[in-house]
Amino acid sequence: MDALLVGRQIRARRRAAGLTLDDLGERTGIAASRLSLIENGRREPRLSQLASIAAALGAEMPALLADEAPDERTALEVELERFQQSPLYAELGLPAVPASRTLPQDALEALVGLHRELRRRAERAIATPEEARRANTALRRASRERNNHLPAIERAALELLAVVGHERGALTHRSVGLMAKHLGFSIIHVNDLPHSTRSVTDLENGRIYLPPASIPGGHGLRALALQAMAHRVLGHHEPRDYAEFLEQRLEINAFAAACLMPEPASVEFLAAAKQRRDLAVEDFRDAFGVTHEAAALRLTNLATVHLDLRLHFLRVADDGAITKAYENDDLPLPADVSGSVEGQFVHPAWAARAAFERTNRTTEFYQYTDTPAGTFWCSTQTGTSASEEFSITVGVRFADAKWFRGRETAERADARVAGARRDGRDAELAARWSGKAWPSAKLHAHVLSPLPTGTFPGVDDAEVYRFLAAHASR
Repeated sequence: MDALLVGRQIRARRRAAGLTLDDLGERTGIAASRLSLIENGRREPRLSQLASIAAALGAEMPALLADEAPDERTALEVELERFQQSPLYAELGLPAVPASRTLPQDALEALVGLHRELRRRAERAIATPEEARRANTALRRASRERNNHLPAIERAALELLAVVGHERGALTHRSVGLMAKHLGFSIIHVNDLPHSTRSVTDLENGRIYLPPASIPGGHGLRALALQAMAHRVLGHHEPRDYAEFLEQRLEINAFAAACLMPEPASVEFLAAAKQRRDLAVEDFRDAFGVTHEAAALRLTNLATVHLDLRLHFLRVADDGAITKAYENDDLPLPADVSGSVEGQFVHPAWAARAAFERTNRTTEFYQYTDTPAGTFWCSTQTGTSASEEFSITVGVRFADAKWFRGRETAERADARVAGARRDGRDAELAARWSGKAWPSAKLHAHVLSPLPTGTFPGVDDAEVYRFLAAHASR
């Protein structure tokens, strides 16, 4: 029994019969106060009471138990009541508006419309894994269309860099601090950042909280600070949905990269290397004091627009699953039916996986790979994070390998047959074990980790607010 809908069915029929609560009470022997609670959905009537009420109103009991409201007005009243009883409305801390007969029809319609939009926006912001993959795919395709180049962000980065007079080389932590100060922020390193965050910005007190300055490497701290500043520089507001969250994340990453590797100096460096036919991610990395992954990604921003090179970038886990990818050189990336590549496994023959088989991983691994879309040259460097081993790959079509260091490699692999290993053992193993094994899959954390749990996807709002409250008084 839907107590609220049953109660409104009774109220509508009572009013249509011209009866007051007292009149119905006299006919049924049920106190008017209890009838009021029943009509408001706060008490569920016993079947004997429901039978008495139906008889008094000249209605059949099934009519009072109908799934639909008796009229449009009642349907709106029920909808408003349910909205105001929901956790979503309770979080707002607003008083409930009684859906009484005295509430004007236009006001009732307006309130229901507002609640519907509130719910629609909340539901839109919650990305299911399928929605997250679609949004990621749309963003990757948009990046491909513009060759991953964002001129407005490049200009914004150069304007902020001009404040500290930085043009080339490694951007110092001191310069990053001065840039933050120019924007009205101070950078504070803390040991108790919320577990779900990389940084927290206190907009009220002008503070950017980062992990301890003593973390290994330290290069990432500059990027984290610049990403936090980027939200202010680029005028971001709270993301309205998951797609906007992803776009903002791409923009702040691009802004940080444009600050750490300024466009004019980077293009000058890369163009000179191309002229020498000695392009190398490792040299670009070392020239600006950034991570290998950051340098490889930055190359995707600049190579097509400034060097007339189409290329691809891959970050692949040690099991072969893609965690990040970009291409505008037609590399045939594996994809699911939605077009998403994240979580898909690259061919075992690709350099992104072959590099893990090397005993010496201190230098880049170079390889030509034959694919159904042609032959590609790749440069791959492996690395280790706190949770996994991974590889970073940058590659181009065969004709453009001439511009890169490592083009003379004799390594060549065949990836033209789907799923085939270079040694051809998989078919034999499949014949031996097919239907005789039942593995339990390990869920890739990257598939679900970015999904929303609060205002900002992947972030525990309550934990962040407790953190800010604790630090605001220090």
